[in-house]
Amino acid sequence: MADSQVIGIDLGGTAIKLGRVARDGTCLQSLTVATPQPPTPEAVMLAMVDAISILERSANAQVDNQSHTIAIGVGTPGPADAAGRIAKVAINLPGWYDVPLADWLEAKTGKPTIIANDANCAGLGEAWLGVGRRFQNFILLTLGTGVGGAIILDGKLFIGHLGAAGELGLITLNPDGPMCNSGNQGSLEQHLSVSAIRRCTGKEPAELCALAKAGETKALTFWQEYGRCLGIGLTSLIYVLTPEAVVIGGGMSASAEFFIPSVKAEIERRVQLTSRLGLQILPAKLGNFAGIAGAAKLAFSKVGLI
Repeated sequence: MADSQVIGIDLGGTAIKLGRVARDGTCLQSLTVATPQPPTPEAVMLAMVDAISILERSANAQVDNQSHTIAIGVGTPGPADAAGRIAKVAINLPGWYDVPLADWLEAKTGKPTIIANDANCAGLGEAWLGVGRRFQNFILLTLGTGVGGAIILDGKLFIGHLGAAGELGLITLNPDGPMCNSGNQGSLEQHLSVSAIRRCTGKEPAELCALAKAGETKALTFWQEYGRCLGIGLTSLIYVLTPEAVVIGGGMSASAEFFIPSVKAEIERRVQLTSRLGLQILPAKLGNFAGIAGAAKLAFSKVGLI
């Protein structure tokens, strides 16, 4: 089954990204479709099934390709149960509570399916094919529409006994800060996400990145303060986990050169050397493919091939 392939899916609030992936991690074909609006669980599931069919038909049309997709992995924007069957909640997708997404997809496609938190998938993807290959112990933060996280310990994804560990974006940064959809107040997400940046500056992250590249003082100062907040948030995680590296993914990683120096400075100021010796702060490598890659790795693991 060396030529077997799987489908990895990265579910987002505005887009569903899919990839047909070989066992060596090569993405043979990718596809992006719009997330149905409103993104009800049933509508999203049917959109996934249609997109999977498109990838399957394309694979079958390649007459010289004797491969076939044997499993499906899905990253969802919220925690799954420990067995990888149920999307427990997706705080930025209304109506997503205890959704048996794996069962639904298996019934529609006939293929073994496993689901996981999307940031956990990104962490698995970076561990498999990206910058995380160099480390046995690292944490990843995805800084984008929301702020997610993944914890890799001894080379394995840590999800805790209920499957929900690693929600790093929901830890408290400021107890009197803005309300979070999670029910927390002043979470890391409420200070570092796209919506937080818009609220604070009235600008889009890409615009602030371009201004910083042009040397605009206010933009450079903003990213320095952004890095300071991120460094403060990371301090407790570093004391608890003492990782070899912190990997920064998501859309904000495009501006990493402007905020990583202040992240490092804040960590050096707040964390004892014994807990941060050799610590590296690095941008992720795989970009938008990280979630698909991690979901694909889960799918291969589901059928015992990785």
